[in-house]
Amino acid sequence: MHDPRQSPLSESANDLGASTALFADLYELTMARAYFDLGMNDTSVFSLFIRKLPPTRNFFLAAGLGTLLRDLTEYRFNQRALDYLASLDGKFPDPFLKWLEKVRFNGTVRAVPEGTPIFPMEPILEIEAPIGVGQLIETLVMNRIGLETLLASKAARVVTAAEGRMVADFGTRRAQGTDAALRGARAFWIAGAGGTSNVLAGERYGLPVLGTVAHSFIEAFPSESEAFKAFAEIYPGTTLLIDTYDTLVGVRRLVELIHSENLQIGGVRIDSGDLLELSRATRLTLDEAGLTEVKIFVSGGLCERKLSALLAAGAPIDGFGVGTEMSVSSDAPALDIVYKLTSYANEGRMKMAPGKRTLPGPKQVFRRYRDDVAVGDTLTRADETAEGEPLLAAAMVDGAISPTSQLELNQIRDYAAQQIGRLPTAVRSVEEATPYTVDVSPRLAADEAALEQRITERALVE
Repeated sequence: MHDPRQSPLSESANDLGASTALFADLYELTMARAYFDLGMNDTSVFSLFIRKLPPTRNFFLAAGLGTLLRDLTEYRFNQRALDYLASLDGKFPDPFLKWLEKVRFNGTVRAVPEGTPIFPMEPILEIEAPIGVGQLIETLVMNRIGLETLLASKAARVVTAAEGRMVADFGTRRAQGTDAALRGARAFWIAGAGGTSNVLAGERYGLPVLGTVAHSFIEAFPSESEAFKAFAEIYPGTTLLIDTYDTLVGVRRLVELIHSENLQIGGVRIDSGDLLELSRATRLTLDEAGLTEVKIFVSGGLCERKLSALLAAGAPIDGFGVGTEMSVSSDAPALDIVYKLTSYANEGRMKMAPGKRTLPGPKQVFRRYRDDVAVGDTLTRADETAEGEPLLAAAMVDGAISPTSQLELNQIRDYAAQQIGRLPTAVRSVEEATPYTVDVSPRLAADEAALEQRITERALVE
């Protein structure tokens, strides 16, 4: 039995990266061992998709592919991982462990590009690999794509609601773990956020880092005015937090200091209270003092619906800091994302359980446009053609990342903005759920019916 006391108290990044293959549910390893023992090594196709939209979503924004592809190129069981598996009560005998030691991901990944809007039942990606290998990576694939798609989809709504105003990611401290915070910052940038407060994410992904001062700095001084003056002299052009004590008193004090001390202030931030009324009063005070160039930023419990309501009411706000609501996608904190076998040994496979049916075989999605606006999708067999633009393309072939998938994050971000902009206005809206048509091609529907009949007949014989 493995003794957890023998594990180190801390892990280096290299240790964690080298052990990525252990990022799996146990049943993936037990199935892989069974496939190995039974000599089942034919090619499989696994499809990753989301079954249904949460009530507060009109579409998903695919994200996480770049992260996953990197993981797959580095996929291997190191000696430490093999030693751990050998300790698990004889579940994994030596011949299987020797096979694991040689496992590399040399398969094919077909995927929609990151930043593509997608809808229920549409494959985000499909994995083609020997069945044991395809099974081993199930949890890794679901986690990498699922988290970033979840967070990018939420952020896309927030960015839409901001109507072109800057959205800053302030969610790191409330994110559910350091990995979620980092990958969230990446997903938010793809969806159109203007930057992040997370310095490590800025370094890792080349994102703009945002932030100036917290209430504690103001509280540390004998007076609010002294705090304003000290910080602005160190950071000319900064944004100052004015709601530590009384927002309207704070902005008047700041105006006096700007005139008397010649301070350079780029903006003010309000983090509490009635943001509509306080932003209006703050704007009036600044404008009457001739400070029309000083911008107003707000934060504090914001989500897309609050942003939309503020701007609909005419709030004079130039930017938003959005934290918890975006970083944990609080209104829809999980996706019904699944990874299902759809083909083995060149034969279609499907699940028939009520509410959890799957469609057989490798697939393609075609998106139809009228006047450059999407009007519907068709889910087809991979070898079909249909009206519209095909969405899935080779992202990895024989274990090597395709050049078309080696994109800079800014390229993905620009693509996402373009593709979201091609959705119908009602689908992009944050106000109400709007259906979008996804049809199944006649040939794919016929494959489903024929396979269902064969499965049913086989069950009767058994």
